[in-house]
Amino acid sequence: MAKKYKGFEPAWIKEKAGERSYRSIFRWGDPSFVKYPKESLYLMIKDRLNMSDEDFKNYTMDTGFEDVDLSKYPSKIAKRHIEALEKIVGKDNVSTGDYERLSVAYGQTAYEMMRLRQRKIEHLPDVVVYPSVSKEIEEIVKYCVENKLPLYVYGGGSSVTRGVEAMKNGVTLDMRKNFNKVIDFNEIDQTITVQAGMSGPKLEETLNNAQINFNAKRAYTCGHFPQSFEYSSVGGWVVTRGSGQNSTYYGCISDIVLSQKYATPIGEINTSHYPREATGPNINQIMMGSEGTFGVLTEVTLKVFRYMPENRKRYSFMFKDWPTAMAAAREIMQNESGYSSVFRLSDPEETNMMMRLYNVDDTPLGPILEKLGYKDMERCMFLGFTEGEKGYSRNTYRNIKKIARKFGGFFMTGFVCKSWEKGRFNDPYLRDTMMDFGIVTDTLECTVNWSNMEKVHREVRKVCHALPNTVVTTHMSHCYPQGANLYFIFITAMKDAEEFKKYHTTILDAIQKSGAAVSHHHGIGKMFAPWLEGYLGRNEYGVIKAIKNYFDPDYLMNPGGTIGLDLKENEKKFLKED
Repeated sequence: MAKKYKGFEPAWIKEKAGERSYRSIFRWGDPSFVKYPKESLYLMIKDRLNMSDEDFKNYTMDTGFEDVDLSKYPSKIAKRHIEALEKIVGKDNVSTGDYERLSVAYGQTAYEMMRLRQRKIEHLPDVVVYPSVSKEIEEIVKYCVENKLPLYVYGGGSSVTRGVEAMKNGVTLDMRKNFNKVIDFNEIDQTITVQAGMSGPKLEETLNNAQINFNAKRAYTCGHFPQSFEYSSVGGWVVTRGSGQNSTYYGCISDIVLSQKYATPIGEINTSHYPREATGPNINQIMMGSEGTFGVLTEVTLKVFRYMPENRKRYSFMFKDWPTAMAAAREIMQNESGYSSVFRLSDPEETNMMMRLYNVDDTPLGPILEKLGYKDMERCMFLGFTEGEKGYSRNTYRNIKKIARKFGGFFMTGFVCKSWEKGRFNDPYLRDTMMDFGIVTDTLECTVNWSNMEKVHREVRKVCHALPNTVVTTHMSHCYPQGANLYFIFITAMKDAEEFKKYHTTILDAIQKSGAAVSHHHGIGKMFAPWLEGYLGRNEYGVIKAIKNYFDPDYLMNPGGTIGLDLKENEKKFLKED
């Protein structure tokens, strides 16, 4: 927790959100955990957003401590449907309660959180169902198709693309309560099969303790650690084609998944479980990224990896400018001496914030760097750690250091990386304490090649900065020999959800115009959907449409714009020449 302020300190809300309150829904994660800016970060935000202490003396957005009340939005589902669902899963696993319905209605975009704070409650499921086994989900899918009921799925709720929003009401499956069990562990193949509702922490804990849980010879790791790790589900990772922060070594989820099982309107789909095949188009890859529009993911088999945290070698460097930092990163990825696990390179504006966020400004490093010519708002911070067998990890680390120094990188030991590790899963909590005062934080990311990285970085940031008094940070992560992910975070003072949506749209336009992929790992959902067909091309998108029509001709699986499948023509964004 941050140290006591020397000057004025806003009354950051530090009390626990009530169990059935609006706040417990629109804030991130653990209702009892709070994170607020340290004083130097608060001072920076004030300065960059052109705000004063006066702006932080009163809450300007709803704090949501009252209990959820949906009396204006009653469930409209027929009693016979409730009774039929209860027959499948039991009465205790079907709910039309106010809190239960709202708790699965929205994900974690700033747009959704702002709407909840403004009490703009637009899309709610009529009923929430808590399945326990795959057979129940298969029966629910069949019933919904026969009775033309829209069906949605809520895994961990960490979607930042409006992926879970029940646009057409109907039924939402909440996987958190019961659908989170291990189906099988195979140490010979190094795989684990789990239900789609399994949370990231539960999966990792299960694997770390494989010797106790499965009488295994050693401990294992899932290798997949998105920033939303603590409150995301395995199913969510798979259906959005997610990536974890250690993906440069372990791979993205599309590399980790071995096989999948789905309950679809045409019946059960089981994909092959072999590591490689040349048996036509790969159904595993076709199903991943479908975001519940082809059917409901029920079980997934993942590759697992040997857990050897004692072999990690942490590093951090400072480069003098962004072009030099990009060149160094490309050489590290292309020199064929092994890949780092975490690989994170921040641009100058993000580096400026990270110096405060990860307590580097409390050390003598700041003044030392300035004296050596690593100037604030020009320098770029690079951090990460290596993984794997002891000799491999050490050799990769040595080569990264060698290349970084060749490009003028100043070695800052592993201190910054350790500080980043401490905060990497709880930084999202900062969003909520600042939003109480009308400060909005959100993210967008895209894939670029090395050859167009500088252009995308420049053009997207220009559009982000077109909004006055806005902090725009960018980092490179999830790196490859051919390119990387660019991740943009913007912080600005804004209170209206529709104003935010307009701003968000300008950034997505800029990403597509710049020639980048509209998403690297967040998925598409309903928020990015208007851009998808224009990005892929009409003929190419037609393939996805044909698969949708094969699985779900009535468009009952996650309807309402998910990956653009039922959008009207005038709702789509075509920014490239057809």
